[in-house]
Amino acid sequence: MQVDHSALRVNQAFIIAFLLLAFILNAALVVAFVSAVMLMGTIIPQAGLFKRIYQHLLKPQGWVKPDFQADDPAPHRFAQGLGGVFTLASTLALVGNLSLLGWGLAWLVIGLAALNLFAGFCAGCFVYYQLGKRNILGFKVRHV
Repeated sequence: MQVDHSALRVNQAFIIAFLLLAFILNAALVVAFVSAVMLMGTIIPQAGLFKRIYQHLLKPQGWVKPDFQADDPAPHRFAQGLGGVFTLASTLALVGNLSLLGWGLAWLVIGLAALNLFAGFCAGCFVYYQLGKRNILGFKVRHV
């Protein structure tokens, strides 16, 4: 199976940018927006806003070139869903006046997205494969 890694990188860049903006503005609503985008993109991959911006604006304009690689999309969806859950928890903590916890979770997502964007290591994918090694139903051990 082929996965466009440029779409993944654009998604990570948007996540980082919006969460940094949320931190600068102290805006829990922006964290909630990122969480909603991530969770929607996990549940319905073709509906992911950042992916759609890539597919319908950045790629057609030639601003970002496709980078198709033999890969399994499932670990990447899992990683995005995990990030969505962490940003949802971040939002709830921020709304509940637990700022340190809320921003800590947001910064965790920023750090892991940056690790993937700049170093090519997907921590969520790693967790997915570790769960597969433990024969947990629904997780595959090997990637394509």
